[in-house]
Amino acid sequence: MREKEIERQFARSVKKRGGIALKFVSPGFDGMPDRLVLFPEGRVGFVEVKAPGKKPRPLQISRHRLLRKMGFQVYVLDAREQIEVIIDEIRTT
Repeated sequence: MREKEIERQFARSVKKRGGIALKFVSPGFDGMPDRLVLFPEGRVGFVEVKAPGKKPRPLQISRHRLLRKMGFQVYVLDAREQIEVIIDEIRTT
């Protein structure tokens, strides 16, 4: 399965569960996660989508670490099976 397919399915699943998965673009601050996920009651998470088996680049890892240090949830999604698990974590944490 390709990265775009995983990302598309993830966004649809978030929407079905009552949230939005915004495509996140941060000009001038490279390495940020692909999706900003928002659910009711202020539930927020960042999701980096990768093709199966692919890993984040060093700059992405650095950005993930920064966001986590600031208290945000950050996930790396590279398999269809992770979609519901990640959504559940964002919605309940």
